[in-house]
Amino acid sequence: MRTYLRNNGWWLAITMLLAVIVYSCKKDDSAQTSLAANQQRLNIYFTDNPGYFDNVFLDIRKVEVLVDTCTATGDTDWGNDYNRCWWGEDRHFGKDTCQVWDSLPIRAGVYDVLSLRNGTDTLLGNGVVPSGKVKKIVITLGDNNYLVKDSVNYPLKSPSGQVKLVIQVRPEEWEEFESGNFRLWLDFDIDRSVIQTGNGKFILRPVIHVFTAKQTGSISGVVKPADAWPVITVYNDTDTAYALPWKDGQYKLRGLKAGTYSLYVNASNNYKDTTITGVTVVKGKNTSVDQIKLSK
Repeated sequence: MRTYLRNNGWWLAITMLLAVIVYSCKKDDSAQTSLAANQQRLNIYFTDNPGYFDNVFLDIRKVEVLVDTCTATGDTDWGNDYNRCWWGEDRHFGKDTCQVWDSLPIRAGVYDVLSLRNGTDTLLGNGVVPSGKVKKIVITLGDNNYLVKDSVNYPLKSPSGQVKLVIQVRPEEWEEFESGNFRLWLDFDIDRSVIQTGNGKFILRPVIHVFTAKQTGSISGVVKPADAWPVITVYNDTDTAYALPWKDGQYKLRGLKAGTYSLYVNASNNYKDTTITGVTVVKGKNTSVDQIKLSK
């Protein structure tokens, strides 16, 4: 299990809302316009697996998708859940007449991804594209990417200076929630994605998990008191996820594969750590854990 350096500066992120752009995770997913026979509507949501910073701001300028309009089935033999993205153009796929690149309407601007946790998300892109298997998502970043740690701003760039983030998705990972309407979630793993270099700078090597609410489950609950600065870890032999509860103690972890997990609470200020075992996660459902009250 990973060991963290305690940094109470992250608490500032709890009191700050998304600087620009976050609009309701309860936004209506239903089709806004009728679809032609050769069209489909995509909905891409953005959420966060937290890390120990005050804020992490990403300047998102464009979202594109690669649609294979010819292939009847998807490719499922590549990669793994922790190697889903890389920096680069990846435009060579557009040379095939079956491979169609299309842009999704978005609200371009700066996102504080640390605000998107504990079940919070934002609709990153939503639009109509040609029918087919959607295999890649490309996010273009602007120049205003930075993080805040202990109230100090640090620039945040890719190691090679690239601005296009390519995310590979399996076509079957898209959830068809209405006829011709598909959605998925991009879970930005901040802890694995932000790397501190030896000279005190930070670089961005994004790790993004892809999930849908229908194919995964979630765990939620409340842990108190707030001055224990609790950190939640849920884990089993194949999966690990983290949560930083809000000030009222509420937490939620999404995108979990079905199975049985242990829930570990790492506490500070002389409060005792605690572990709950046998927490069952079921596809498409939320598992509510009884309130945890920490003691010294």
